[in-house]
Parts: sequence; C-alpha cells; structure tokens
Amino acid sequence: MYRIAFLLVSSIWLLGCHEKETEGLALPYYNDPTFTPVFVNETSDVSAEITHTIDDFQFLNQDSVLIDQSILQDKIHVANFIFTSCGIICPTMTEHMKMVSDEFKDIVLLSYSVTPWIDTPSVLKAYKKSHEIENINWQFLTGSKADIYDLARKSYYAEEDIGFSKDSTEFLHTEHFLLVDKSKRIRGIYNGTLAFEMEQLTEDIKTLQLETSAK
Repeated sequence: MYRIAFLLVSSIWLLGCHEKETEGLALPYYNDPTFTPVFVNETSDVSAEITHTIDDFQFLNQDSVLIDQSILQDKIHVANFIFTSCGIICPTMTEHMKMVSDEFKDIVLLSYSVTPWIDTPSVLKAYKKSHEIENINWQFLTGSKADIYDLARKSYYAEEDIGFSKDSTEFLHTEHFLLVDKSKRIRGIYNGTLAFEMEQLTEDIKTLQLETSAK
C-alpha cells in the first residue's frame, strides 16, 4: 500500500517537473549563415542577442501585384526558392509547401523564383494554377535577379554559409524552407524535399504560434 502511494506521488512529481521543462521549450533563433542555434531564455533579451532579420523587399507576384514586406506584419511566414522549369525537386517542394498551406491558413507562404527572367507573373500564375493552389496567403514572387539572390543569401541564408559570399552571377539552387517569426527572425531551416522534415516544420509552426500567442 505504502509502496503504491509512494510510486503515485513520485509519478505526479515527475510529471510536474516534465511539464515545467516542456513549458520552457522554445524554438531557437538563427543569427548567422552557419545556422548555429541560439536559445534565448528571456523575451526581453531577444532584441539584444538576435540582431539578424529579413530585409525589406519589393517584388511582383503571380497577379502582377507589387508585394513588399508589409504583408509580413504580425505574420509568421515560410519561404522557399524555386523555378517553374525545374523538373523534379521544385514540384516536390511545392507539393510539400502545399501540405503546410492546407494546414495553416493564417501564415504567409513566399515562393521566390530563382529564374525571374523566365518566371514572369503570368508563368507563375500558370504554375500556381497547375498545382491547384488557392491559398491567397501564398505568393509566388519574381523581380530583379540580383535582389532575389541577395535576399535569399544574405537575409534568409538560403544556401547557408557556403552561399553567403556568392553573388548573382552564381546560380542559386536550394531545397531549404525557412521558418520566420512575426519579427522577421529566422527560427527554423528544413529540407523541403523530405516529408519527415515537413512534419517537423508543421510541429515547429505550432510551437511558434503558441510562443507568439503567449506574448
């Protein structure tokens, strides 16, 4: 009897400890292209410790509408980099992004073209239609090659540290999805060709939503 009571009390105590630990869990921040995770214990310390954010931008979407950073105001977003003439990897990435789109209607999805000289708004519109994408918060973007490549490599760190020093003369090709919080800080990087990484992205979005709702 006493042994059962002891085990019951011990289990409750351990469960309480586990819940407290879980409450303290949060996604890391990524402050440089090496993607070394940075964990910040106090919300008040974030601005001091995490200096990197996604730069402002202006590009045309699939409807020839000028899109800028204002669409990210108070929004979590996921970004990737594709080109419509890509035969295998990009369609897979688009289908995986579609899974995210189907589950989360309140976040912004940005698919930047890395061949903007080919991917005009009309081409992107046809691509979006061919994949049966109806989410109005999913934008396919085109514009200056130099601006897109610079944003990808210097802001999103899309090619990690290897691509950070490259310029727009070197072709950009990356399978990465980037998760960015409402303050435009990078919180996750994922291989967009792998289904299990999309499962992790889904869980991380939920974690980030809980984090932001608690502030």
